[in-house]
Amino acid sequence: MKKTYQLETLTCPTCAQKIESAVKSLQGVKDVEVLFNSSRVKVNYEDEMADGKEVKKTIERLGFGILGEK
Repeated sequence: MKKTYQLETLTCPTCAQKIESAVKSLQGVKDVEVLFNSSRVKVNYEDEMADGKEVKKTIERLGFGILGEK
């Protein structure tokens, strides 16, 4: 399953790396791409192993608000 999360504005590339590392560490996540310029996070994960809610919670725990998801 693939999802894209629209975040509130990312303020630095280090923040993008922090999000990418945290989401990649979740079980079942295949790939993560953080698009700094557009404040988007693209995640590809296995349906049965990863829960989209866990990805969202992980991003929010790092202090980033999610404006929407596709």
